[in-house]
This record gives sequence, structure tokens and C-alpha cells, in this order.
Amino acid sequence: MTDSAFSPFFASGALRFAFEKATTEGKMTICALIVLSVFSWTVIITKSRQLYRARNAGKKFFAAYRETRDPMDLARRGVEFDGAPAYELYYTGAEETEYHLKNNPVQVTQVKSVTGLGSPAAKKADTDILARQITTKISAASFDQVRVSLERAASAQALALEKGMIVLSTAVSGGPFIGLLGTVWGVMETFSGIARANAASLTAMAPGVAGALIATVVGLFVAIPAMFAYNYMVTMVRAITQELDAFASEYATAIEHKYVDNRSLVDELREALRPETKEPSLGEPAIRD
Repeated sequence: MTDSAFSPFFASGALRFAFEKATTEGKMTICALIVLSVFSWTVIITKSRQLYRARNAGKKFFAAYRETRDPMDLARRGVEFDGAPAYELYYTGAEETEYHLKNNPVQVTQVKSVTGLGSPAAKKADTDILARQITTKISAASFDQVRVSLERAASAQALALEKGMIVLSTAVSGGPFIGLLGTVWGVMETFSGIARANAASLTAMAPGVAGALIATVVGLFVAIPAMFAYNYMVTMVRAITQELDAFASEYATAIEHKYVDNRSLVDELREALRPETKEPSLGEPAIRD
């Protein structure tokens, strides 16, 4: 490997001199650290873009979601927010809810008494009619499956956000130790050569020590940027993950209030056993429920 390959990095005269005097083992250590640095910076760049996009898209999604009163409105209108983890969770829950509304529906009939439709002089009892409103909802068992799908989606998005962070943690913890290994190895080789040559002068020792120390320098160059990036990204990922957990609970509650049949068993039995009420015709008195 020629020195020109490392000329941008070893622009300093001291670094260039130290690299030239490094042993073969030291140069192999430096090459390993450079490879680790390439992976580290790749993760830093891609992960920064991912988190930036997730944060901006997430703000737009939350703003649009809280403008609606129906938790299924955005999904039914086909509005998309690519890159927002909360939207992926939302779409998963909406898709699961829509599936149960179509395949496992619960028809809830609400019967209300509406008065005041007759003449002003008519008695209230003579003007009562029955207003029936049939609403399609899902059962509590189906809602449990929706809740499970939300938890699964939240876990999948958290794992996607944390993907690649192991490379940064490895660079932070392993970079200095790899460099230290190269330094210790280089110092050992230097002292061994001095002992064999029987020349314990500073002039004979300095080049070898300088070549050994450059491995530690490169290890720190790898670890320090990775450390700052890792701390920042861990904080961002933790904030987005907590935001996802909070939204999963909020969204599940909204679906439960709007689309889940929360009647008690007594109410369900009463409705099932209620006889069909005949609609009043003209001239017939209205039947009161």
C-alpha cells in the first residue's frame, strides 16, 4: 500500500513520519481503524438523514391527525406521510381496524325517541316516533388484535430507528482499544529491536515509538466523532420512541371510543331479545320503546 493513499489524512509532517516508521502490525491496525471509520461515518450520515426526516414528517403527521375527529379519516382519504414512524404505526392500526370492520363487524342498533314532529297542539305521547341508527363496530376481541398490531408496529419502528447504532457503539468503545493494541505492539517491537541492536539511544528509540503512537491517534480520530454522534442519535431515538408509545396509547383509545362495541352483556342480551318494533303508519299511534 503506497503512502499516497493516505496523503489527505497524513497531511501533517509528524503524522506522515510516524506512519512511515510504523511497523507492519501497526499499519494493519491503522487500516482496520480506517475501515471502521468508513462504516461509522456511513451510519452517521444515513442515520442523521433518517432521524431528520422522521422528525419533520412526524410533525406534519401529528398536525394532520389532530385536525381530524375520526381516527380513520387520514387512512380512508389516502393521505401519506413517508418517513414518519408514527404514520407507519397509524396505518397499521387503521388497516387492522378496517379489516375487522369488514370481516368481523358488530351491528349496533341504537333506538331513540324523537318528539315534537307533530302539530304544536298535539300531545307529546302522540308524536313520539322511533329513530333507529345502525352503526358498524368491532368487538372487544377484535380490538385486542388491533392493539397487538399497534404494539408490534411500535416495536418494529423502534428497531428500525436503532438499526446501525451498534456500529457507532463499536467505534466508540473499540476504536481506542484497537489503536492501543497497535501502539503497544509497536512499542514492543521497538524495544525488542533496540535490545537486539544494543543501542539504547533516544535517536534509535524515537522513530519506533512515534510509529507506535500513531495507532492510538487514529483510534481516537475514529472514536471521538462516533461518540458525539452516538450520544445525539440515542437521545433522538429515545424521544421518537417515547412519542411512538404515547401515540399508540392515544390512537388505541380513539379507536376504542369510536369503533369498539363497549356495551355490557346485559345490553347486548336486551337488544338480542327485543322484538322487532313495527313502524307506525299513517293514522296509527306511534309505538314507544
